[in-house]
Amino acid sequence: MRNAVLKRALTASLATALTLGAAAACSSGSGSSDSAGGSGGTPTVSLMVGGIDKQIYLPYQLAQDLGFYKKYGVNVQLSTETAGGVGAEDAMASGQVDMAGAWYNHAIDYQVKGKAVEDIVQLSGAPGERVMCAKGQNVHSPADFKGKTIGVTDLGSGTDTLTKFLAAKAGLKTNDFSRIAVGDGSTAVAALQNGKAACVMTTQPTVNAIEKKGIGYPAIDLATSAGTKAVLGGFWPAAGVLARTDWVNSHKQTAQKVVDALVATMHWINTHSAADIANNLPSQFVSNALVTKADYIAGLSQDKAQFLPDGIMPTGGPKTALATEELIGNATSSVNLGATFTNEFATAANKLEGFSTATTPAGSNG
Repeated sequence: MRNAVLKRALTASLATALTLGAAAACSSGSGSSDSAGGSGGTPTVSLMVGGIDKQIYLPYQLAQDLGFYKKYGVNVQLSTETAGGVGAEDAMASGQVDMAGAWYNHAIDYQVKGKAVEDIVQLSGAPGERVMCAKGQNVHSPADFKGKTIGVTDLGSGTDTLTKFLAAKAGLKTNDFSRIAVGDGSTAVAALQNGKAACVMTTQPTVNAIEKKGIGYPAIDLATSAGTKAVLGGFWPAAGVLARTDWVNSHKQTAQKVVDALVATMHWINTHSAADIANNLPSQFVSNALVTKADYIAGLSQDKAQFLPDGIMPTGGPKTALATEELIGNATSSVNLGATFTNEFATAANKLEGFSTATTPAGSNG
């Protein structure tokens, strides 16, 4: 849901957030540990999100607005990348921030590159995306991508990976179609309107806006559990919290506090309506030049089931994600999935509040 009005507001706050995040990374991510600083006060963590205003990433901000970070004893400094879907995880991997709100599959990508990154809490079991195509394109399956240009948030992003996977599964090679970066929100809408892309992979509420404007239709559903299982063969874990394994190992108490707050948020989402959620998010997230608040709520009502109520990695999810990476040539079966995620913190968080876990832990083998 990125649009011109929201971009200006987010950009204005981003400079401050990034400055604070950089300072936090230096103080909490450069060698300080829980034992060294945990008893001296509330720990500070910098967390960059790959598009904090997107519905698929709403739990990070909602936890802040509900006061859950504060409740569980951690100061989380949120920031958002300014464009595309690559920056947050790269900022985390390079030590600019402590944590990234990004897709799980990047943990697999980093292991292939020789970097140890892990997902410490899983927020969704589906990508939350739909392939939206301009009217008249006659695209109804990935096989129809042939000869067309498909818009993704950014080249190298999770949507780019999924687009290549869908095409490969349909027997297409990467030179059978084109991919371009179109961002999201108003820029994704414009790509369809001006013919820059035949289709775009995007999320709510941009999906709702495209339909409402009458410029496109949903061709492929990766937003609902049923749609994801039909297309990808099972749960495809998307939004989560990624952190460097060395940072997690030296900041376990702090990591636990962040997960405690987010697991509490996921249970809150599970027990409240889309309207309740919208009412607790910043007004510019849910109502702006692109969508009305009613649009936002309608989109969230449709896709709210993508969120996992307990933060536990779903059984089979990592294997499905790895199969995606293998098919497009990003990884091989030699990847150690057990090193790419942990349920340790989410399990403890659920026990802390007596929450029941609705999903089955994936276990060390994924």
